[in-house]
Amino acid sequence: MSTVGGTAAASGWRGFLESPVVGMAPWIIFSLLVGPGRFEISVALALACSVALVLLGRLAHPGSSWKLLELCDVVFFAGMAVVGVLASEGTLRWLETYAGEVSNIALVLIAFGSMAVRMPFTLQYAREQVDPALWDTPAFLRTNYAITGVWGLAFLVAALAGGYGDLVLHNPDNLWTGWIIQILAIVVALRFTEWYPEVARAHARRDSGRPGPDPPPVADLLLPLAGLLVPIGIAVLIFDNMWWLGVALVVAGTLLTKALRRPGTRSAPSA
Repeated sequence: MSTVGGTAAASGWRGFLESPVVGMAPWIIFSLLVGPGRFEISVALALACSVALVLLGRLAHPGSSWKLLELCDVVFFAGMAVVGVLASEGTLRWLETYAGEVSNIALVLIAFGSMAVRMPFTLQYAREQVDPALWDTPAFLRTNYAITGVWGLAFLVAALAGGYGDLVLHNPDNLWTGWIIQILAIVVALRFTEWYPEVARAHARRDSGRPGPDPPPVADLLLPLAGLLVPIGIAVLIFDNMWWLGVALVVAGTLLTKALRRPGTRSAPSA
């Protein structure tokens, strides 16, 4: 039993490390934590996370090459740590305010740059989870271009929201621009990363005439996002003075969740 359990656990953490979401964890940690008075701790946590993921990745796949995103993780946050140590007080204050936007813009460039050189950064992770015979198939490549593009757009939205909060509102900790919009963008990308591969696989089976379950409906993609409106509404009620908007978000989230769970809007379980 212990051997079986150990094998299952090892397989589980290998699967966890093979997700591109893991490679973006340091950036997500940094962009959400950084702010006035929090630059050093944000960089330290992001760099520690980057190094830990590289070490765990080598343990999971001995002899494997570095992934583009892993390399960018370590280089970017090591560089930010060095800059933070050497920076003047004025530069440090600038970094505390704008480093979140800098990191988000860097991720936008990584995402769309990797697509431009025909190596979307999710591809290296996805190849560890599928048969090598599928690596160059059009469906597999399209799926990774789509997922990488959605992540690029998510971090672009986060950068624009943070920039608006810093440059226009002069409030880096604004509830909407500093937290809600950025978290929503990341959650949308996370959910799309889970949902879209099943859609692509179902369409590939259908195109080749093979049997299998139907593609999951859009309701499966939207349901977690609708449910997220409720805690967002509660946060608005507690931390913002627009109580009416908080109530509206709670009601909308509840009604949308109920509607999306109705029979006919969810995918039927596969046999």
